[in-house]
Amino acid sequence: MLFYFILILVILQRLTEVFIAKRHEKWMLAKGAYEVGESHYSYMVAMHVSFFLFLIVEVVSNNFGSSPLFPLLFLLFLLVQALRIWCIRSLGPFWNTKVLILPGAEVIRKGPYTFMRHPNYAVVSLEILLLPIMFQAYFTAFCFTLLNITMLSVRIPIEEQALRDATDYNHVFKKDLPQK
Repeated sequence: MLFYFILILVILQRLTEVFIAKRHEKWMLAKGAYEVGESHYSYMVAMHVSFFLFLIVEVVSNNFGSSPLFPLLFLLFLLVQALRIWCIRSLGPFWNTKVLILPGAEVIRKGPYTFMRHPNYAVVSLEILLLPIMFQAYFTAFCFTLLNITMLSVRIPIEEQALRDATDYNHVFKKDLPQK
């Protein structure tokens, strides 16, 4: 019962994010944004849908209960969800599930983006790991962590190149080099 409750909440959260992303997409496109990486987007969506399907099948078919470490894992999961909200709020209308680039926009470096370039991807990666482990679905955790790493190895370079080409990304995220 706990599994289904958490699963439904996470799926509702994801659907809410799709709604938010669609609203943000309309705003950005109206401002002159364009999409990059559209060729991999459908694969990413398929991966995320498959993640939930595999999770359900593994947990239900094996009659898995929650992990003995569930309280700790659930606490970590809640912290990850708080980080997700912080990411979305920090980027405001620039947050999206697609890679949308607004030429000339100033790159946002506040909230968790002060500390790392892609905290939202860290959130998704941790969620893909934690949610299955909370219910002992280790096969799903392992397989989809690998698939997610593969997906991000394609997506992040495309996103960063587009940001470098069309925004102040290089300036905002440059490494502090020693002065000569």
